[in-house]
Amino acid sequence: CLENTDPRMRGRGIQLLSQVLLQCYSMLQEKEVLHLVLFYESRLQDHHLVIPSVLQGLRALSMCEVLSPGLAVSVLKAIFQEVHVQSLMQLDRHTVYSIITNFMSTREEELKGLGADFTFGFIQVMDGEKDPRNLLVAFQIVRDLIAKDYALGPFVEELFEVTSCYFPVDFTPPPNDPHGIQREDLILSLRAVLASTPQFAEFLLPLLIEKLDSELQSAKLDSLQTLTACCAIYGQKELQEFLPSLWSSLRREVFQTASEKIETECLAALHALSACLSRSVLSSDSEDLLDSFLSSILQDCRHHLCEPDMKLVWPSAKLLQAAAGASLRTYHRITRSVLPLLLEQYTKHTQSSQRRTILEMLLGFLELQQKWGHVEEDESTLLSLQAPVCSVVFSALTDPSVQLQLVGIKALTVLGSLQGFLSSSDLELVVDHLIRLALHEEDSQSSEAAMEAAGSLAPTYPKVFCGRMVPRLEEELQSGRAGKGESYHKHRSLQQRCLQALAAVSTHTSIVRETVPVLLQHLQKVQKGTEARNTQDMVSVCQSLHRVALQCQQDAEGCWYFHQTVVPCLLAMAVQAAMQESTHTLPGKALLEEEVLAAMIPVISAATTHLSPELAAQSVSHVVPLFLDGEVSFLPQNNFPCSFQPFGDGECLEAQRRLVALLMAFVCSLPRDVAIPQQEWLLRELLALSCSCNCPFTATTAAKCFAGLVNKHAAGQQLDEILQLAVNRMEPGLAEGPRRMQALTLLLWVTKALVLRYHPLSSCLTDKLLGLLGDTELGPAAADGFSLLMAESPDVLHKGCHADVRIMFRQRFFTDNVPKLVQGFHGAGPDVKANYLKGLSHVLNHLPKPVLVTELPTLLSLLLEALSCSDRVVQLSTLSCLHPLLLEAPQIMSLHVDTLVTKFLNLTSSPTMVRAPPPSFPAVPLSCPLCCPHPCVFQAVRIAALRCAHALTSLPTTVLLPYKGRVIRALAKPLDDKKRLVRKEAVAARGEW
Repeated sequence: CLENTDPRMRGRGIQLLSQVLLQCYSMLQEKEVLHLVLFYESRLQDHHLVIPSVLQGLRALSMCEVLSPGLAVSVLKAIFQEVHVQSLMQLDRHTVYSIITNFMSTREEELKGLGADFTFGFIQVMDGEKDPRNLLVAFQIVRDLIAKDYALGPFVEELFEVTSCYFPVDFTPPPNDPHGIQREDLILSLRAVLASTPQFAEFLLPLLIEKLDSELQSAKLDSLQTLTACCAIYGQKELQEFLPSLWSSLRREVFQTASEKIETECLAALHALSACLSRSVLSSDSEDLLDSFLSSILQDCRHHLCEPDMKLVWPSAKLLQAAAGASLRTYHRITRSVLPLLLEQYTKHTQSSQRRTILEMLLGFLELQQKWGHVEEDESTLLSLQAPVCSVVFSALTDPSVQLQLVGIKALTVLGSLQGFLSSSDLELVVDHLIRLALHEEDSQSSEAAMEAAGSLAPTYPKVFCGRMVPRLEEELQSGRAGKGESYHKHRSLQQRCLQALAAVSTHTSIVRETVPVLLQHLQKVQKGTEARNTQDMVSVCQSLHRVALQCQQDAEGCWYFHQTVVPCLLAMAVQAAMQESTHTLPGKALLEEEVLAAMIPVISAATTHLSPELAAQSVSHVVPLFLDGEVSFLPQNNFPCSFQPFGDGECLEAQRRLVALLMAFVCSLPRDVAIPQQEWLLRELLALSCSCNCPFTATTAAKCFAGLVNKHAAGQQLDEILQLAVNRMEPGLAEGPRRMQALTLLLWVTKALVLRYHPLSSCLTDKLLGLLGDTELGPAAADGFSLLMAESPDVLHKGCHADVRIMFRQRFFTDNVPKLVQGFHGAGPDVKANYLKGLSHVLNHLPKPVLVTELPTLLSLLLEALSCSDRVVQLSTLSCLHPLLLEAPQIMSLHVDTLVTKFLNLTSSPTMVRAPPPSFPAVPLSCPLCCPHPCVFQAVRIAALRCAHALTSLPTTVLLPYKGRVIRALAKPLDDKKRLVRKEAVAARGEW
């Protein structure tokens, strides 16, 4: 074949040889490679039909390690001279780039011996390339040429031209492109070339200025991002000639553009330019370009700061701040000119809106000072203006305008973070202002902002806050100010704020040691009261303690102090209250309310999750014996009237049993490697309590505690025995009797514990749950249980409390059980079909959306059927499932548009109002304050249906047009809905249609 006169036959022969070489090039010897290279070089002069196969052979040889010196240069010279690369097919051009890449990685010194001829040869190869696959490789070769210091010689401009002709990149990948090359890939690759050497500056900067002046937004963005990248390697010499034009373009874009993206990139480019000029080392006779550049910026922007009502004030401030943030030198140069002007303008203007604008600009410059840390006395403009700056900020804090106060509080926080800026008298004044705003400011925004500011500043000045703020808050909390003419409501509000402020300021261990005793003392005081409001007061104290616990978690010392102080105290108070209840003594009863115990759970949990294993083991050795043995010696004030027996029999111990909720909070939050004393006994007691207790709250918390311990229990015979015992207790309970609901609750929580850790028994328990869907009594509750299995639990069985949670457990549960749900639905009677739909919708609702989209075609018909179900919770859950699918899978949903439109429109108006627990539809801010504390499920269904009707507009327009008139007419009705939130969604949906 190789000697055949027909070029096609010769091509086939060379093709076979090349394919063999691509398989065995690593086995060739040096002499063999030499002969093959000479053969292939001569074939480059052959017929054009032969060339592709020749190039494949040369690619194989370019990967040989035994290639003789000089052969790489010989091959490339032959390709440069004999092959017109751009007349080849895409794959063959790619082969040429691969040969060059291979030689550059293995024969660098040889290629550099070619000097600028190699660069010129590559320019000829690349010139005219259009395929994005090849361009990515070609751009990488250019980057290597520059980065590895190949000689460019007189061809710098030619190399720039051959690459810059693609700027800005204009490429839209074809649909279903198997190569996956995106426009962004080409942009970044080309940018890396253009910004790789200062030698391109004289050609590139005029090009960037030209594109900045164009009307195309994408070109502007690309130019600005490229300019920013170039500034990382440029110096004064490269920029000098173009600075006026660059500044003019940047200023114009910021002053005139309506695009936030372009404004952001302009500011980033200005920042980069200023930083670049700041880095340049000046010689004694050179001009200080930075100073003249900043002078131009100040000249064009400074005067606009005197017009706080005009539209150019903010663009000017942003430009000045972008330049000032580039270096300490630029910061001093600009603030020296701007800060006195802003202070003067603040005094000159009296309107709150104008003052707010000026203070926000001042705040921007103050925040930049944080970048440089300590305030230098010798050159800081800020330090010389300490008195007027503090005066302006303090005046904002006393202004009646809430918005001005909020900016003042932010400024105060920044000033406090500048080490050495505030004097001791200023700090005292700061604390006084924060106390006043936190406790007595009518607007809650200012109050909350002041508390946050106190929390931010407290770690920096713990002594000041300990000595001044905490005592004042304690005094306000303990004072009986309600009797001094103030209304009862105001007094309650003040107490609430004191509790919140004490929690907010507890951001340093020394402060925590002061605030925690105050909070506990107040809780004890409230416990002894007999007023009806005690429950809410206790909840408020627990919420504050929870916040303190969360703030202590990252500090080992603070975390242990909080735990050993708060947990025993809460347990002691609860035990005392339970014993008083058992002996029919009234005070303390509020502490046993579900609401209060539920508020104590996160406090104990947050105080336990971050303990070291050693300290956790020390604590568990006291807490577990308290519940199992009644060992109360470690509790403060432990002179109780009777023994503590939460797992004992008798109705008089019902109050004590409720405290299992606190045991759950503690043991279920322990690190997994902490051994729990008498664990098997504890599990048996919890199991018995969960099945036999008449109180739903106690039974549920016992079941959750049991499940939390089972989830972390080491695998083995002990676990198998306790699980078998649980199954034996559950089965008869589920079959019949008065405690079927307790048995179902235990089944749900144990199933969840095992599903999370992939335990083999989980499938058996899930099958029991699936079987209960056909039960007329327990079916609806069992269906809702699927939500419990899939959702994140707030107090147990989540990663935050060290539970054993395997990745993708939801996907596994879906794969194992959804086919069973579907099969059960088709075989169920009409009275229980809704249970299967509800269970299915709960599973789908918590499934990651990408997984759901892939399963959509098989499940969509069932979801549409669920919308016709009479159970409103099923409808709501299904709507929440369909909403994201309309946005993420429009092609599939388009096939069912007729059914979707009909069902959504039917659900946008619900005839009656029925109360129900809060639905789990994402981000529906529902409330029904006139009717009940929970949202109305009908209102939620209407809102969800309207959102889905709105999401339908993401489907292709050609699909929607036949329904446009019908939908607009139907959506006119909910515009008159009684509920404001429904009307709001109706306006949005109808407007989009």
